[in-house]
Amino acid sequence: MKHMITPWYKEPWAWFVFILPFTAVVAGISTYIIANNDPDPLVIGEYYKKGKAINLQLAKVKNAQKLGMKFDLKLSKNNLVIQPTGIEKIFPRLNVNFFHPTQEYKDFYLVLTPDGDGKFRHDFTGDTAEEKLTAKALIKSLQGKWRITITPFDDQWKIQNTIYLPQSEFIEIAPDLTQAN
Repeated sequence: MKHMITPWYKEPWAWFVFILPFTAVVAGISTYIIANNDPDPLVIGEYYKKGKAINLQLAKVKNAQKLGMKFDLKLSKNNLVIQPTGIEKIFPRLNVNFFHPTQEYKDFYLVLTPDGDGKFRHDFTGDTAEEKLTAKALIKSLQGKWRITITPFDDQWKIQNTIYLPQSEFIEIAPDLTQAN
């Protein structure tokens, strides 16, 4: 009985044994090249400064709690109404930021002044046909979950809450350290 000896490169098991380490080497080199060409940026480069800024923001929320700041908010139809409830102070202006949790392009900012009743109002309807169309689209896009931030003109305090719009009844917006960032 004569055994025929075949060259190693004609043996399927030899290729199977070589292909596994070879794929690992190719994957490792590819990973190294990708990591060096497109490095991930630091989440926060200036983490110490960012930490101090977070503490400052928390101090603003604590200040709002100490002052007894509370507001009621209602958005029904095309009208936004924000009224102070926890205090008897009159504000010349409120800065109100609306942040959508997942769609940044929907974020917007309002500067509101009080009317004769001390309420802050914003009417989302426009005068021209184009403004009315834009207002209608904005009202439709306002539906859902929002993060709202209210600050005064002098930026001495801050209130942040998560709300759901539209609201046909007034909802309370009060300073809450667990919702501040």
